[in-house]
This record gives sequence, C-alpha cells and structure tokens, in this order.
Amino acid sequence: MSKLVTELHIIGENGNIFDTDMEYIIPLYQRAYAWEDKQLVQLIEDINDVAEDSNYYIGSLIVSKQFGRYEVVDGQQRLTSLYLLLNCLGIKTKSTLTFACREKSNYTLRNIEELLLENRSKIDMDRIEPGIQRGIRILSHELTKDHFDRESFMEKLAKIIVYRIEVPENTDLNRYFEIMNTRGEQLEQHDILKATLMSYLSDDSEKGLFAKIWDACSDMTGYVQMHFISKNNAVREAIFGSEWNSMPPNSWQEYKKAISGTTQETTGHKICDLIEKNFKVEDDEGYVDGDVRVRFESVIEFPYFLLHTLKVYVSLYGVTHEIATSKIVDELLDDKKLLDAFNRVVSCGITDTGRIADNKEDFARGFIICLLRTRYLFDNYIIKREYANDSADGEWSLKSLYVSGQQSKKKAYYGNSEFTRSDEEEASTKTNIMMQSALRVSYTSPKVMHWITKLLIWLSEADCKNIKNDAITKFDKVAENIAIDAVRENFFQVCSNGVYAMGVNTPHIVFNYLDYLLWNDDWNGKKKKYSDFVFEFRNSVEHWYPQNPSEGTFEQWKDGVDQFGNLCIIQRNVNSKFSNMSPEAKKSTFKDMIVKGSIKLRIMSELTEKNGDKPASLYWKERAYKAHEEEMLGHLKKACNIE
Repeated sequence: MSKLVTELHIIGENGNIFDTDMEYIIPLYQRAYAWEDKQLVQLIEDINDVAEDSNYYIGSLIVSKQFGRYEVVDGQQRLTSLYLLLNCLGIKTKSTLTFACREKSNYTLRNIEELLLENRSKIDMDRIEPGIQRGIRILSHELTKDHFDRESFMEKLAKIIVYRIEVPENTDLNRYFEIMNTRGEQLEQHDILKATLMSYLSDDSEKGLFAKIWDACSDMTGYVQMHFISKNNAVREAIFGSEWNSMPPNSWQEYKKAISGTTQETTGHKICDLIEKNFKVEDDEGYVDGDVRVRFESVIEFPYFLLHTLKVYVSLYGVTHEIATSKIVDELLDDKKLLDAFNRVVSCGITDTGRIADNKEDFARGFIICLLRTRYLFDNYIIKREYANDSADGEWSLKSLYVSGQQSKKKAYYGNSEFTRSDEEEASTKTNIMMQSALRVSYTSPKVMHWITKLLIWLSEADCKNIKNDAITKFDKVAENIAIDAVRENFFQVCSNGVYAMGVNTPHIVFNYLDYLLWNDDWNGKKKKYSDFVFEFRNSVEHWYPQNPSEGTFEQWKDGVDQFGNLCIIQRNVNSKFSNMSPEAKKSTFKDMIVKGSIKLRIMSELTEKNGDKPASLYWKERAYKAHEEEMLGHLKKACNIE
C-alpha cells in the first residue's frame, strides 16, 4: 500500500484510532458536526452487518500533515461520529480530536462522559454544542436498546477499518476541499485501490498509462472503446483496430506504444473549441437501424466489475492462497470488501511464477490488461439495458460496437453481437438475450451475480479461444448450464420423495428457467404464442389458490397449497389483494397483468375453468394443479436430466 495510505482499525489490541500522538484538527472551513438519526443509525447497522471472517472498510479520511498534526480535509463527520461512538461505548479516548476556533465543540467533546451521566450540575450547558449533543443522545439511545448485543458489536467493531490518506505536500487545501465538497462524496474503495495498484509501478509514464486504462474501464456507461479519446481516434484504433471492435492486446508493450506515444485527450475541451459554431461533444451514444439513437446501461457498477475481473484474473493465472486450506477469493461479491479482496490476492496469492507479493509491478500490469480485455468481453457478450432515443423504457440488449465512415468522420453504430457463424444471427442473439435476462432477474443483488463471473471466465480462458471459433455458437448453452446447475442444486436436490412444496421459498431461478424453456419451445415451434414475452423483475412468489382465502368465502387448502403447481411469480407491486383471491377472481381481476406476466402464470390462468358442476377453484385444487405441476416439472426434469 502507498506510504500516503494508512490502514487504521477503529479498536484493536493496542488501543483505538484516537490513541495517537498526532492530533486530528477540524479546520474552520469545515462545517460544524451535523450527522443526525439517519447517518448515525446507518453507522450502527453497518457495523452490525460485518461478517466474522474479514475486515470491513467504512470510509476514508483525507488529511494533510500540518505542523505535527493532521488537518482533516475530508471525512470529519465520520471521524467525529466514531469519536462519539467510542465514548458512548465507554471506551476511553485521548483528546486527539479538536475543532479549530470552535470552543463549544471542544468543550462538548471534553465533557461527553458528564453528558452521558446527565451530570448537568458539573457542566455549563450554555457552552454545549447542540449538534454534538444530539449525536451523543442518538448513539446512546441505539446502544441501550433491549436487542443490542454489546459483545457481538465490539467483536465486529474490531474488524472496522478506515483508510487515512495523506494529500501530497504543497497541495492547495482550499482548492482540494472545494472539489471534495462539490462532489459531496467520500473517496470510494475503488479510488483507493487505483492509487494502491498504481503505487506498485515505479515508472511515472507507466502509472499514467495504467490510469488512462483504468479511467476508461471505470465508466460503465456505453462501450469502453468510446472512452479512449484522442486526435483522429489514434489510440482507439491502436487498441481496438480500425473497425474499433478487435480484442485489446495482451501485451504491456503494445499499450505503451499505443497510448504513451500518442496524445490522449481528456473529456474536457478548450475554450477555442467550445466557441466554434459547429462544436459538438462526442458521447457514448450511437445508432441502430438508421436514425434510431441508442444509449446503454450496465447491469452492474464498477466496484462489482472489479470483483468479477479479479476472479477472472485468479482463474486465468491459476492464483491460489499460500495457505492451501484458505480461499484466495470470497464467494460473495461484496463491494464493501473490495480492498480486502485485492489485498488478499496480492499478499497471499501464489502463481506458477511465484508469490505475487514479490512482484507487485507485474501484478499491476497484468491486472490492468485483464481489466480492459474483460471489459471488452463484458460489453460485447453480457446483456445490458438499451434505450432508444429519449425513451425511458429500456430493453435487454446484446450488441457490439462497429464503425461507419472513413478516417476522422468515423462514427459508432451498434449491431448484434456475433454468436453464430451461420445466417441465424437474429435467432441466436435472441436466445442469448433471453437466457441471460432470465439469470439477471433471478439474481437481483449484485453480490450474487456469479453467472456473470462464470460467463466472463469462459469467454476469457485460453486467450479468449472461445470467441475465435465455433464454440461461441453455444454461448447460450453455457449460460443455460448455469441455470440448470442452480435448479438442480437448489430445487431438485432440496425437494425429496417427489414432493415439490417449497412454497414462497422456491428459488426464482426455477420459475424463470421454466419460463425460458416454455418460451424456447414456443419460439422454435410454429405457434409463436409467447413471442411478446420478456423477462422482468417478478420478485414475489405467490399462491394461485391462496393460503388464506379472503373472509372465508371459500375453503382453505391445507395439504397442498405450497406445491409447485400452485405457485407463480409476479411483480411485487401488484395489488396486495392478489394473495387472498380465488383463482377465478385473480383471472378476471388481473387479466392485464397476467397476459404480460410469467408464461407459467398465463398457463395457470388458462387452466382455471370450471369442470362440470365443480367451480374453477375447487377443480383447480382437486385436479388441475396436479396435472399442471407434472407437465411443468416434466419440462424442468428433461432439461436438467433428472430421472
């Protein structure tokens, strides 16, 4: 880690973050302490959410060393809150936190214990700063609630770290604070990671090269090619070829030649350019189908993309932990543990060429190349949301960037990514979109989007051989196998003795993969009955025949209501009355929702008909649901090779 970046534990064996000979001073240009309920309760919750097996990054502290003390440039609200928290927990702190020219604030900090004991006779209440007093009151209230587990909280607090980052000497602090205050943000973990990885490089020109690639990849809007801006597109073409769509090279020297030797322009513009009559800002937008302008939105944010790429790197280079029984990367993709994840790989990682810690420079170079190549694959082969013109309604998309025009007049346009070597391009693209979107809506948290990692590893392995041959024609099957494994493990292996009655705990992937199978059978057939079907975020598993019939209007079903045949998946915002209605009432009341809903739900609605003298609900409960379940399970078992 850089000498300017220090990892600080809030509490530890040798004391706490304020047990230091260096004083933290909050300068006058900083606002007064202002955290209230929302921020302080969130601080407590963040600490309570810490896992047992790793440290937890909770923010950064930007300081400038001035005359033997740290002047806090950014992070004072969090730092002050931690000071109050420790005191509210009864942890003694040195008086190393002070406010410049704010006597009330300093007096309040010196008398926290008396405020907690409500010894008003021993303090001058007129000298108490209201904001800090309010913070003490909120924290004290949270820490004395009946359910608060002090022992567990202290164990988790010991895993909390902040990064103290010293700004270089001669930094214009007023200008720096102005920029930070305008952003209104803390430095994120990925900002610190960038600085740390760059610090491994000894050559300034290589650091600049690293930063340019990193910055291009960190913008998750659009396609990464469009983030390399230079005169006459020289850098873009050196990296991605004249058509802007070739795999980036795997050689550090080629990047040095492509970028270092060419003037790289920033996204800023000169005043002389801005005042030109025909000036136009180049953006990430392009066109499809003639004059239809499109923009794209990633399904994950950059910190998560870094974690996916780290797993790709580990797979490609066979990185293992120096302790054979320990994992080199976590299963969960937790952006709060981004720095911890990279620190573990760098500190404990071993490859065929030795310990990564012994050659951090090569790791920095190798990772940044892997980042760009993985981003290129991500842009071309992982779904995103596509928005046409000014529409707010997006659709799932799998497109690649191409170029039209000549020389300086080249412009980007977008066409289907290549998944086939035959003339069935549209059909192949459609099945890939449908399969990936089924996975996307099944795993809504970015922490569990392991399907993206698996697809990126498959695309990256053996110098990306799978995109260079006919293997890419089976990419939809690679994605489908991920769904199959999940359905087998979390449904068929969980349900025993032929009873499929997980109720609302049935994994969403089971419903979405079933819908994919039903759609695919229909798509390849002649009916095209479900050609309008798209995967949406249907996140609520519901009973078609209700668990609790409304007002006792029809009998309760006790022994089979949780069976898979009686379950459907709907959008959570559908009227809450849905859950208690009879099947025929749902069919008539939610007709518009059903016709656009899950394919399984549509089929259930069609099957809800009276039979002879039996009402539709009774017939559904006695016979129809079972036949429906057997048919649906038949599709799943066949696809999953379950006997």
